[in-house]
Amino acid sequence: MTTPTITSLAPLLNRLFLEAESAWGATHAAVADLSDADRARMMRSKTDYRDLYGRLKDAPLAVSRETGALLYMLARSSRATTIVEFGTSFGISTLHLAAGLRDNGGGRLITSEFEPSKAARARDNLSAGGLIDLVEIREGDALKTLSADLPDTIDLVLLDGAKALYPEILDLVEGHLEPGAIIVADNADDSPDYLARVRDPGNGYMSTPFAEDVELSVRIG
Repeated sequence: MTTPTITSLAPLLNRLFLEAESAWGATHAAVADLSDADRARMMRSKTDYRDLYGRLKDAPLAVSRETGALLYMLARSSRATTIVEFGTSFGISTLHLAAGLRDNGGGRLITSEFEPSKAARARDNLSAGGLIDLVEIREGDALKTLSADLPDTIDLVLLDGAKALYPEILDLVEGHLEPGAIIVADNADDSPDYLARVRDPGNGYMSTPFAEDVELSVRIG
């Protein structure tokens, strides 16, 4: 039996997760002068989030190990061949998703990252993992980079960028989602408008919170 790509990536992923964990102190220091209320406001603002993420431009902002494993499992179980990701950061989540595509026989992963230095780090990590051929990294504002040239159908979406933009990103991809398409939204509690939308069956989704910080949704109509 062929070794799953995710297994061969274990040393690289473990190193990246350890680096993300060790960067937590610096990440916290970058926003230490902000009150909890200010952070929450900036996280949910459709304009002030730029300042917040500017402070965090050197932070990995990685998904958890458990969420990474979930992404790979969902990509595999859905037999995804087309994936869109909002928020590349250093590419840890992208590696999990691309590994799923590789083990499904190939496909296309489009991911968007606002910060050029993070996009460069992600390219390096995807190259190290031997998966860069499956991934198109679009640099810039995702409201523009994901507004055109998307696959006719999208099997899986990961939302892990600016939380205030989750509804707008959903607007961009929704017309490409057929019944059964999966959406994973990380830290979705910081996007109440998004949660209200996907938790209303009248909007064509079934949705449930998963673990501590993930909203898992399926397109049903």
